[in-house]
Amino acid sequence: MSVAFSIVISIGMVLAVLIMLRAGKLREKYAILWLVVGGLTIVLGFFPSLLDWAAGLAGVRVPANLLFALSIVLLVGVGLHVSRELTILEDETRTLAEELAILRNAVERLESSRQENVPFEQTENVNDYQAKGLKTPKR
Repeated sequence: MSVAFSIVISIGMVLAVLIMLRAGKLREKYAILWLVVGGLTIVLGFFPSLLDWAAGLAGVRVPANLLFALSIVLLVGVGLHVSRELTILEDETRTLAEELAILRNAVERLESSRQENVPFEQTENVNDYQAKGLKTPKR
């Protein structure tokens, strides 16, 4: 791969991240990571000898192997982060679904009590109180 091609690809990646950030399709905390990766790729495109120098410091014989190893570490980190975010969103979705079910039940009870002209407070199920060991509310 030529140096010019890698620079063009890197600049294209940075521009794509900036466009997605501006359009609101990418959050800032993720954009920073990809902008840093794009910036480092641009620097390596202009100065390919930096990869040779870094490989020498790390004790890696083939500089491309260092680049691949760093890419794998980056992708594993991104995958773990996305998994963590997904877990948080699933928990929030479950909580919201439970709250929505409770609210729908309350609305249905309220609507049925209005149709039957029964006060809303009297629509509680007596069995719910007895199952919990509570005294039945006075009506």
